[in-house]
Amino acid sequence: MSKHVVNFVQLTVLHNILNEIKNLLSFDIQNYPTEDDFLKDLNKNNSLSKSTIITNSNVRFKTANINIDKRNILVFDNFPIQLNKLIDKINIHLIKQKYDHQSKIRIKDYNLNFNSRIISKNRNELKLTEREIDIILFLQNQTEPKTIDILQKEIWHYSSDLETHTVETHIYRLRKKIKNIFQDDAFIKSCNFDFLPIKSCEILSIAFCINFSL
Repeated sequence: MSKHVVNFVQLTVLHNILNEIKNLLSFDIQNYPTEDDFLKDLNKNNSLSKSTIITNSNVRFKTANINIDKRNILVFDNFPIQLNKLIDKINIHLIKQKYDHQSKIRIKDYNLNFNSRIISKNRNELKLTEREIDIILFLQNQTEPKTIDILQKEIWHYSSDLETHTVETHIYRLRKKIKNIFQDDAFIKSCNFDFLPIKSCEILSIAFCINFSL
């Protein structure tokens, strides 16, 4: 199965960094040194308009003859950036992009309809918010539990230094709704890290992972 291609436009430095470890990536990469280089290929290949584009805020694609879906564009302006964070952000974007083009997905015993934002099981249905869908999609694509800090940064794009109970509140409400409708109190599980050093526990003592087989 071919990998998803991520196109770097006017971000050659980032492309070259990832090119050093391309065999370890879950996606392929393509470099376009300038916006014009990308637009030339775009005019030859319409499918590029639906591809993932990594660029900076100076690139607007205003002269493109073909409409580019803004949902496929990921902007990076804040440098330097840690390599693992760069890869995580791209992978998260690919997850969301993957589901943007699907109307329904099956998650274990549940059906999730993106158009209606309804999750259902047997004859029971629950209307979700867009943010709740983001949480479910993000968590169910992870291979290990994620901390509140990670959800805060990757879904809400808040700084880890910002104190907020937004994430905890959304998780609490989502778990309560799922339990009330489906009598499922293990949909999102709290994972303990008691084996970690105390200092690490302060960060990782509460993490959430969806009780799905991935």
